[in-house]
Amino acid sequence: MNLARRTALIAAGCVLSWLAVTAIAGPSTRLEVFVGMLGPLLVTIVSWVMADRTYRSSPERLTALTVTAFAAKLVFFGGYVSVGLGLLGLAPVPFVASFTAYYIALHMTEAAGLRRLFAGPAPSL
Repeated sequence: MNLARRTALIAAGCVLSWLAVTAIAGPSTRLEVFVGMLGPLLVTIVSWVMADRTYRSSPERLTALTVTAFAAKLVFFGGYVSVGLGLLGLAPVPFVASFTAYYIALHMTEAAGLRRLFAGPAPSL
């Protein structure tokens, strides 16, 4: 499966799950669940695109990229949660629950994608 299709499927799955959660939990949680989903989704897509391109062009640089990306994610997510709770004043329970669930699910998806990438044929140099 190509990169564009994979990222589109991940985004579609997140949007569908957001619609399902807000249908069940009610419209009062719509914004909190959406913002809780959006950060991890965007970071996962950017991270996956960068990892895929790096692996295909220069696989030996992938470890350095993932370490740098991990540090950048720590800083970004710390600020993201602070902005969501502080500046935007989102309700803490639905926002944090949504953020945590999407963060874990999307990181598992990213790990499975990397595993699939490594299992494929090695890129020609």
